[in-house]
Amino acid sequence: MNIRFYNARILAMDGDTEVTRGEVWVQGNKITYVGSTAHIREGTMGRENAPQAWDREIDVEENLVMPGFANAHTHSAMTFLRSYADDLPLQEWLKKQVFPMEAKLTGEDIYELSRLAILEYLTSGITCNFDMYFHPEMIARASVDCGFRTVMVSSLNNFTSSLGEMEQEYLKYNHYHELIRYHLGFHAEYTTSEELLRGVAALAEKYQAPVFTHNSETRREVDECIARHKMTPTAYLDSLGLFRYGGGGYHCVHMAEEDIRIFKERGLAVVTNPGSNTKLSSGIARISDMLKEGVKLAVGTDGPASNNCLDMFREMFLVTGLAKLREGDASAVPAEEVLKMATVGGALAMGLSDCGCLAPGKLADLIVIDLKQPNMQPLNHIAKNLVYSGSKQNVKLTMVNGKILYEDGEFFVGAKPEEIYEKANRIIKRMAG
Repeated sequence: MNIRFYNARILAMDGDTEVTRGEVWVQGNKITYVGSTAHIREGTMGRENAPQAWDREIDVEENLVMPGFANAHTHSAMTFLRSYADDLPLQEWLKKQVFPMEAKLTGEDIYELSRLAILEYLTSGITCNFDMYFHPEMIARASVDCGFRTVMVSSLNNFTSSLGEMEQEYLKYNHYHELIRYHLGFHAEYTTSEELLRGVAALAEKYQAPVFTHNSETRREVDECIARHKMTPTAYLDSLGLFRYGGGGYHCVHMAEEDIRIFKERGLAVVTNPGSNTKLSSGIARISDMLKEGVKLAVGTDGPASNNCLDMFREMFLVTGLAKLREGDASAVPAEEVLKMATVGGALAMGLSDCGCLAPGKLADLIVIDLKQPNMQPLNHIAKNLVYSGSKQNVKLTMVNGKILYEDGEFFVGAKPEEIYEKANRIIKRMAG
């Protein structure tokens, strides 16, 4: 479809957080124009790129058009454990609640539970996610059926999958559908043998590919790794050659100076998950130090079992709020930097260089934010409003790959939300016995 958004405030995120006024044109799945209406009238730019006819012309009514948020770490299908396994520290939560329940999951369960997560992503203005979970075929199917963009990453560990399966998945899902991509990865150092890790490093070398994993999420994880290998998780994994072609770590809460140096030198991305880390009492990441050192930064919600909601507005506030508390400095990690992490930073961490900002030639993954609600007024500084007072209630429209999937409370994902809710409830009732 060819869709024209006009009478808009525009936050392009193509270098800064300046808000301009004008239009955004979408033709097919690409953005073809971002700029002033006056320039079009004057014939100085834009008009030559216009289609002969628009399928829709949307008066944005001076609300905000901006890139969608990139949820750079999640486990979508864990929606079945939302508010089921709560109020426990990470290791106990995993071993006594999560792992036993996950053993009961079927592939069809993961398809349905992933669709539920996608609905929530859309209401939060999330247009792509970095999903680590089982049954990638079902994750990919759910995303394609809904029209949602998903980058998958392997959750290889001592108990699930294998190096052969991961390599097959890497080759398959990077040629599966325009909405799907796949990265090499593994669950964590503490769940993956050195033999397997060396195998992952060999695959990374073979395909010159980045590698992603949970990293330094808790103090216990770091201390036990040091006891085993005399190194932190970051240093140990780097010593095995896992990060030669980049990649990143999820959480990265308990990072030493050497760890931050390795991330900077290797060009690795830190994906911070403050909601999950707060709820599981894992700690507060050194985001201010990483920002000063120029480490690549992104934001993720983590899964809906540990967070429990998939809300990038809450994550953005927690990124800056917790950093200010940690540093004892109200100026630490300003809102503009957080907004970059949640959009272009996340897209780049996921390898989506064609997303993350509004510019001609970029993929049409965008959202419309309602500025006419009280939490966004007055319009003293729109970027700061998004981070400090913004809410899911402000998301009017979410477009992925040029298609509107959510608009004014309605979903356009090929199924009624009530059907998806009913199936998710049926799954957890069966599993709970």
